[in-house]
Amino acid sequence: MNKLEKLQELYPEDLLGLSNKLTEGEVEVLYNLRQLLEKEIQPVIADYWDKAEFPVQIYDVYNRAKIMNDPKLFVGREGKETYSEVYNAFLFHELARTDTSIATAYTIHRMAHTVILQGGSEEQKAHYLPKLENFEFTGCFALTEPLNGSDIAKGLKTSARKENGKWILNGEKYWIGAANTADVIPVFARDEADGEIKCFVLHHDTPGVEFEVIKHKMALRPVQNCKIIMKDATIDELQYLPKIKGFGDVTRVFQGSRVDVGHIATGTAAGSLTATLKYATERQQFGRPIAKFQLVQEKIARMETKVAANIALSVILSENQERGDFDTVNASLHKMHNAMNLREAVALGREICGGNGINIDYGVGKFFADAEAVYTYEGSHDINALILSRALTGMGAFV
Repeated sequence: MNKLEKLQELYPEDLLGLSNKLTEGEVEVLYNLRQLLEKEIQPVIADYWDKAEFPVQIYDVYNRAKIMNDPKLFVGREGKETYSEVYNAFLFHELARTDTSIATAYTIHRMAHTVILQGGSEEQKAHYLPKLENFEFTGCFALTEPLNGSDIAKGLKTSARKENGKWILNGEKYWIGAANTADVIPVFARDEADGEIKCFVLHHDTPGVEFEVIKHKMALRPVQNCKIIMKDATIDELQYLPKIKGFGDVTRVFQGSRVDVGHIATGTAAGSLTATLKYATERQQFGRPIAKFQLVQEKIARMETKVAANIALSVILSENQERGDFDTVNASLHKMHNAMNLREAVALGREICGGNGINIDYGVGKFFADAEAVYTYEGSHDINALILSRALTGMGAFV
């Protein structure tokens, strides 16, 4: 099977053919990943979602698929530290069309990698990054707090003080995905000495750290979001990331994560479309598949417009990232646009599926619920709107 045939099988929703920008090697990695996901994750993910348990075997799938470090991803990119941004867009698309939670778990892991890549010393990068890339280590990051989500610049309360060559952390983090199982956790805290936000790599077994799993979620149920409690958690100087020295550095690191969630919105919408098409072509009413009804076809077409537009913006933004032509406004535009389209697409899919649209066994209901989380995390709709409008009007509306 050649590259074009693989792409047609992988992404029939990509009617603009933008996936053709992927290299042969990238398509091969994504195609192999699809086979593993369909065989090992797709048949069981609804049960994990229903039980609110995380399928930890996904990390073995990621490792075997070599989604971060396959040499084929670096052909023509010799000397680069990471794979291409266009591949990144379709990687998240691939994961999220299977399940939004496993895509979210990967962006959490990737952010740990990114924080250390951009904030760490050469010694720290050599120690942590290869193990994160082959999933020997799993990672997450801890920024949000119980009383501070969007207001991190001024509101961050977790403190760090240096004593006798050690750093001592105190405070709480909230909504931290995969924290209870992650091996490495970059934690953002305010240095008591200069008031600046800095970053420290906690290890799972750091004394003085406790984890409480947040219960009763209605979305992203497999992801184990946690409260992290740090009481005189003491770490070595080597766990302080020296290239993160203030909020400006934090913003730089997190621009990419907002884009990743925009890609997740694309994949989740595509997954919802795929599940809806399967239902509509199989479900019989009045002696024929409901896909033959004009009203259903109109809704399917509207879903496709949302997916195609999301793919287009994801690819355009990825190419801009690759060139270094990228900022916070771009990231907010992408996240806001794609999350709005996702919300509309999953609502149409749920409507087409009728009563069965709220049953996760048919797939659409799970995507419908998870879309609400995607709409909010890594930059809520309102925060992104304020960033965009500030750029257009020249007037800031933040309090």
